[in-house]
Amino acid sequence: MLDHVFISVSDINRSIAFYEKALAPLGIVHAIDYDGSQGPAGHPDLKGFGANGRVFFWLREGTVEGRAAHVGFIADGKREVDAAFSAAMSVGATEIRPPGPQRHYDPRYYAAQVRDPDGYSLEFVYKEWQH
Repeated sequence: MLDHVFISVSDINRSIAFYEKALAPLGIVHAIDYDGSQGPAGHPDLKGFGANGRVFFWLREGTVEGRAAHVGFIADGKREVDAAFSAAMSVGATEIRPPGPQRHYDPRYYAAQVRDPDGYSLEFVYKEWQH
């Protein structure tokens, strides 16, 4: 199980605004900001997103390698997948795959995929057998 993921973004304010809207339908919120000067030398400033008392997705300003990462966010049902997809598209995401069954994985795997403004691949996913 993962504890956290950092991604580098080219425009921190644009990315905060994007993720605040795109992740809201999943109950994931902009939870905390971390001042890098409080950490070891060279630690970046971070903008943290999370849910249920856990912060697990972090943004840092830096060099973007957008196609180098794919992040899947858990949805609590097909409606949440649909809502997250719509929210992301409304704030500038680019569609990879619209919401629907991902039969190439499993007929009970329902997801949607988008690219964020820096080109990162995001997936909003509901796996019926895991809920």
